Amino acid sequence: MRELRSDTPDMRMTTRLRISGLSLLAPALLLMFLGCDSPKMSRSASDTPTTGLQLLHQSGGAEWMAVDLSQIEGLSVGSAEVVPLPGVLEAVGQVNFDDRLVSTIISRVTGRLEDIRVSQWDTVRAGENILSLYSPDFMTAEAEYLEASSGNVRPAAGPGIPAGTYAMTADLKSAAIKKLELLGLSPADVAAIKQPEPSRWMRAPISGIVVSKLALRGALVNPGDQLFSLATLERVWITVNIYEDDLARVHTGQQLEAVTLAYPDITFRGVVNRISPNLDPNVHTLQVLCQIQNPGQKLKPQMMARVRIVTRPGTALVVPQTALVFDGNVYYAFVQTGANTVERRPVEIATWNDQGYARVVSGLSPGERVIVRKSLLLNALWRAAHGMSS
Repeated sequence: MRELRSDTPDMRMTTRLRISGLSLLAPALLLMFLGCDSPKMSRSASDTPTTGLQLLHQSGGAEWMAVDLSQIEGLSVGSAEVVPLPGVLEAVGQVNFDDRLVSTIISRVTGRLEDIRVSQWDTVRAGENILSLYSPDFMTAEAEYLEASSGNVRPAAGPGIPAGTYAMTADLKSAAIKKLELLGLSPADVAAIKQPEPSRWMRAPISGIVVSKLALRGALVNPGDQLFSLATLERVWITVNIYEDDLARVHTGQQLEAVTLAYPDITFRGVVNRISPNLDPNVHTLQVLCQIQNPGQKLKPQMMARVRIVTRPGTALVVPQTALVFDGNVYYAFVQTGANTVERRPVEIATWNDQGYARVVSGLSPGERVIVRKSLLLNALWRAAHGMSS
């Protein structure tokens, strides 16, 4: 068997639909092969060993079905095989901002927006004036600072002068400076205060792109209101999903490559930065956060990218997809346990790029003999045997 490539999450639904569609034929096949009320039965139906079906209960709770396999025309048996996994794990993901490179400008006072100099998607430099904010809070805090600064002289000792006056004055100035800093003023802004002013310019905390603008000229704002969000695209995140059984092959620091539809000839490089501790129980996948260098800032948020994570080779257990039956939201494979006995075994699978094969996560062991053709018919017979035994 040739080497198979590991699957990607976007292939899983295609295979699941392909296989689940087969299970819809089970009732029709059962009627065709067991149609006692029909006076005309096909040759394949008459040759099907429906009357000799028997369920054999094994120790441990397993059930085997006794059936003459030689009478089922077209039935073939294969085996679950171990194949090598390549040293590259592929997945599809989405580009997002690196949240460590995003900065939000918020209002720290109650006031009014007087002037706004930038708009959404503008590029700004760190320290550039973004908007002018009018607030009496600025004037009050600056007046307190100037008053505390004007008394910052050690008084001469003498009668009637309280002890510790100099220390108290220094504490008042320190508190006034701290209040101004909490309002968003830098040390240079504080040192430049000559008289109280009710308006202040808010500056860009980082160099980047204005990705969100909620500020409107003339609008009233309150403490905590978000006004702008800035971000840089020097590096970005790509979030991908990997299957649970591939987790052992992935670790932080691994090198990776990413390619997008927008720039198919450019390979972006990065590393695995974080692995989610939470597993999606519905599809058995978890998220991996890939840190990607973005020269020229070509990668944009919400772009789709195909990621190739360089990992160590491994092995996987595979069976032909024709060996699987989808019944009641569960995949089953029929394992040959004797010359004329089979066991219906529930299995967990993950699909592959190589058409016609499925990767078995659990339920089968290497070398076990499985029915690879006529498994749908066996499933109908299994249901019939359960109906006769109930």
